[in-house]
Order: sequence, then C-alpha cells, then structure tokens
Amino acid sequence: MNRKMISEHSSRARGKLKIGDDWNAITIIALSQTSPLKAIAELVENSIDAKARTVTITRGREHRRHFLSIRDDGEGVPRDNAGRPDFRYVATHICDSVKRRLKADGTSGLQGEFGIGLLSFWTVGDELSITSTGDDRRAYQMVMRKGDPTYVVRPMRLLFGDGGTEVRIAPLLDGIRGLSGEKIQWYLAAELRDRIRQTGVRVNVVDRLARKQYTVEPRQYEGRLLHQLPPLRTRIGDVYAELYLNEPSDSNRVALFRHGTRVIEDLALLDDLAHSPWTLRCLQGHVDAPFFNLTPGTRSGLIHDTAYATLCEALQPLERRLVELIEEQRRAEEEQASQEQLRTIQRAFREALLALPAEEYDWFDIHARTFRSIVDGATVASSPSRSHEVNGVVLGAAEPAFGEDRQRQFFEFAGPLFSVTVSPASTMVRVGEAKELRALPRDRSRRRVEHDLTFQWQIVEGPGALAGAHNQAVTFLAPDEPGLTRVNVTVHQREVACTGEGLITVTHELMGQLGTATVSSQGLPGYTLERAPGESWRSRLDAKRNVIVVNNGHRDFVYASRSKSLKLRYLVRLYAKELVMHNFVGLPADQLLERMVELSLRTEEHL
Repeated sequence: MNRKMISEHSSRARGKLKIGDDWNAITIIALSQTSPLKAIAELVENSIDAKARTVTITRGREHRRHFLSIRDDGEGVPRDNAGRPDFRYVATHICDSVKRRLKADGTSGLQGEFGIGLLSFWTVGDELSITSTGDDRRAYQMVMRKGDPTYVVRPMRLLFGDGGTEVRIAPLLDGIRGLSGEKIQWYLAAELRDRIRQTGVRVNVVDRLARKQYTVEPRQYEGRLLHQLPPLRTRIGDVYAELYLNEPSDSNRVALFRHGTRVIEDLALLDDLAHSPWTLRCLQGHVDAPFFNLTPGTRSGLIHDTAYATLCEALQPLERRLVELIEEQRRAEEEQASQEQLRTIQRAFREALLALPAEEYDWFDIHARTFRSIVDGATVASSPSRSHEVNGVVLGAAEPAFGEDRQRQFFEFAGPLFSVTVSPASTMVRVGEAKELRALPRDRSRRRVEHDLTFQWQIVEGPGALAGAHNQAVTFLAPDEPGLTRVNVTVHQREVACTGEGLITVTHELMGQLGTATVSSQGLPGYTLERAPGESWRSRLDAKRNVIVVNNGHRDFVYASRSKSLKLRYLVRLYAKELVMHNFVGLPADQLLERMVELSLRTEEHL
C-alpha cells in the first residue's frame, strides 16, 4: 500500500515546465529591454545581418506624430514558399529566431539568436510596421501594436522600391521624443563599432527635426595602441583585445564586445574584473569574446556560467602584462616630469640669483656664467661655469664657453628689446660704501640683447648717489645715514624703451659673517627621489654628486604630488632650504630663515 502511494506521488512530482499565459510572457519579454538606444541598435543589427550595405535612420514628424524609421538595402525578410515575406513566422515564433537555424547550418556573422529583438520597440513607440518586398517585387507590410496580441499583414498598393526593409515606429513615447540624431550617432558609433568596420556598412542618421544629417563613424580610441600583447586562447574560442594606453582619466573605459557588438561599456563593472588594470582608468579599447552567453532580455548582461569563468581566466595573463606596461609608462612619465621640473626649478633659481647680491650668493658658480656687457662701448666677457652630469642627466648646466656662445648666437639672434632687470634687484650696503648694479636687457624669449642700447640710471627715492649713470653697470655710493633707496634704469633700443627697478637698503651693520660653503662650484644641483616612508627627513644634499635627495615617501611629498603645481612649489622650497643651509654655514637659525624667505620669494616669482 505504501509503495503504491510513493509511486503515485513520484509520478505527480515530475513534469515539463510550460508557460501558463503566453501573452503575459510576451509582455514581460517586450518590457525587459530598458534602453531605447539598445533597441535601435538591435534593429540596425538586423539590417546588418540581412547583408545591407546602407542603413538610414530617420527621425522626424508626420501627421503630428513623431516617428523613427530604419531603412536598409539588404535581403529583406526571409520569404515563404509563395515568395512573400514570411511575416507570419516572425510574429508566431518569438524566442525561436530563424537566425539560430541559420547559425546551425553554418552561416556566420549573424548576431541575433533569441527572436525577441522586434519586441523591444515597446520601449521606443506604440506601433511597429515592417515593410519588405517579395519575389514579385511587390511590397508587403506587417503592423504590430504595443499591448496588442494581434498582428496584421497586408500588401502595399505602391511599389516599395528595389528591395530591402523599412522598420517604422510611430508615435514615439513621450520620453523618447528628445532622442536626437546626434545621440543616436554617438551611441551606434561605440555600440556597433566593430560590426560597422568588419562589414563596411554605411549607417546614416537623418534628423529632420534638427535639420541635420550624420554619418556613423566607428569610434576611434585615443592613446597609444598596445602591441605584442599575450595571445588569449581558450578551449571554446579565442579572445581579441584592442587596447590603447592613454592619459589617466575617468572617461577611459575598456568595453566587452561579442561578435563586434558592445555588451558592457566598462569591464570594471563586472565584480570579477573590478581590479587593476581595468580600474586604473589608463586604458581605452575593448575585449571581444564570441563565446560567452548573454542575458536574452537586455542583451547587456552576462550569464556567469562556465564560459564566463573561462573568459575571466583567459584575461589573467593579459592583466599582468597591462599592469607592467602601465607601471613602465608611469615611471617614464615621472622621469619626464622630473626633467621638466628640474629645468623649471633651475631656471627660476638662476633668475632669482641674478636679482640677489652676487657676493652673498656666490655658491654653485652661478654668477660665473658667461655674459657679455657693454661699458662705454667695450664688450666684456667673463669665464664660463661648469656643468655636472649624474646618471646621464646634466645637472647645473651653465652657459657655453666663449667660442660656443658665438656659435650659439650665430644661429639664435636676439630679438628686439622686451624687458630689463636690475641685478641685484634687492641688496644691502653699509653706510659710506659703494655697490655695483647692472642692467640686464632681454628680448621676449629672455635672450640677452646687446646691440643699439642706451642706458639711463636715476635715483627715484631715498639718499645716495650714482656714478656712471649712462653705462650698463653703475656704482651706487651709499650715504652716511641708513635708509632705503629706490633706483631705476631705462634702456632704449631705437624707439623701444624698458624700465627696471632695484631696492638698496643702507644699513650700519650687515648680516653676520658667512661660513665657507661645503659645496664645490658645480652649477645648480639636480634632484633624485629616494623612498623612505618611515623617516622624518624631507631632503638632503649629496655634495659629492651635487644632487638633492628628496624623500618621496614623506607625507608632505605624497600630499604635494596631488597636483603638478603644488609638487613644483614643494620642490622649490626644498631647494631653497638645502641651498641656504649649505651656503650660509654658521648663521643662526633666524638669519637662515630670513635667507630662505628671501630666496623663495625671488624664485617663486619666476616659476
């Protein structure tokens, strides 16, 4: 008795799944596509699958109704035995696409497989009409309406044309009327990028409302194309990767494609791929895997099955290689930025030192650079300074020697007078003593101007006197009482006139005696980075190599590295600290700080 009951219960517990309400299932499928742009892309893909060479998308308004049409010159809807478009099969075989049978027969290059693409028109408009020709060249049309389980097929009275298919959706939903032709163009350029490139189809978008026409060009990625990436082969198919290394930006994305059609805009959206290099925002491009399975409703999601796991595993060697390439690029960019910052810092310090008293800032051989001056019509040249090279980088490069300077000037003639600077621009002199000031005329590119110049010095404010007021170099004679004197020089070159100004502090006592600098004259030092995150020092001067070692593990360096300008100012302050400490040996802390403020002020002016 018990065995009979168990047998009957077992038979009742087994069976086949079936749809209880066909129309309710169709409604759910039709509304599962949430993106109207994706729905338009699917209709365009149907045209591409029909071997169309030209597809025209038209957005407009007729009879007070907004419409969207997609017309192509392809093979049209497959014919029935009578040679007419087999609309009946299309309408009655939802979820049983004819393309699946074609794929099974060996036809390649087809994208659709679910037989639900036409239903996505529910997210675009209220009515869908499909017009296609039969073997008799007559046009036939099928009409489907949103929310209506019936369809109508009727012959058209007028000839449709030379074949192809037209899909027309009207009226459009209220939220779709603002979908411009330009937005459709940009979306299709990315969504169908490789399908358009591989098939050569021409897709045009005609926006009658905006009176504009667009041609859908496959999206061009930005950056450097990466070559020699590891091959991505699996037992169920190969993976193609087209990747570009670009400047870091939040807009950089690597998309996931399937047979040339974009499925996911950003690989980092997948939980299993939400790591570097996909999250570093340094890459553009796409990965195309033909074997993974899509979620049928939206066609913008993946089924996390064995094929998906195979894809993730296949991407691992590519990920390791990309991380290496990005790190190499980062190091190269840091090196280039360091070289540019070094040149900027050295140029700023040279300009600052020209404005400061040479006898106080006589270290690193800065003031021994070659320059030519004109005094009473005579040309005077001083000896050149030396340069120093560390690891192939020239540090503290000085002006060329006299012969080299002549050769340089032969190819780089100075332009017209543009500015003039007084050197030093700010200085201190003891009462009753003398101080030499010099005018430095330059062109717009800051090259020295030497010809057809006249000079006129004068005291604008304060006590004192000038000797040689018409020469490039003038001698200031300090009075017997302290004070602040302001002098200026006006330089004329034909009709061009420029003025520079200097400040002289006349005092009873100068700053304390300076010690002997511990650094030999080698030109301004360069800098190198050394990571020491557990130590408190920010920088130190390596006198033997003439290099300032910067601790890039210090919290201040990490903070300053957020922006180029902040990092540059931080490095300038480290330079000022090291140079002041090694030039003014033995001075008390307050005077060292005064010197650092003075040097930082003059340097940051020229950044």
